Amino acid sequence: MNDLEMPITVTPFYAALAALLLVVLSIRVIRQRRLQKVAIGDGENPALRRAMRVQANFIEYAPLTFLLIAFAELQGVPAVIIHLLAAFFVAARALHAFGVAQETENFRFRVIGMAVTFFVLIAAALINLGVAVAGWLF
Repeated sequence: MNDLEMPITVTPFYAALAALLLVVLSIRVIRQRRLQKVAIGDGENPALRRAMRVQANFIEYAPLTFLLIAFAELQGVPAVIIHLLAAFFVAARALHAFGVAQETENFRFRVIGMAVTFFVLIAAALINLGVAVAGWLF
């Protein structure tokens, strides 16, 4: 294997777990659509609106976060760091989804989920910035 063929193996594992979580969140939206008989939009239904927002919030954070984690892995950041970032991200998104999905929302899950999501996103961004700058300078 030459330097141009650096495979990544950690990020795809966690991205696959996140994809399965997205399927679960999507099924929840479909179930609410069927129950409420709403094909488009939220039909002014709070339960459907909540399910849609849980799914949408996941989709808003997952692509960029996984892209940054994959970039870090491609740049040779140690696997343990990649595992930690990705595992914390998937756990955070699951906690957030669980918290927001509850009709009587437990804000603790939502807050912890968002805080850890932000931590991972910021950490992944800073790692990528650090690796890039170090590459330019050294």
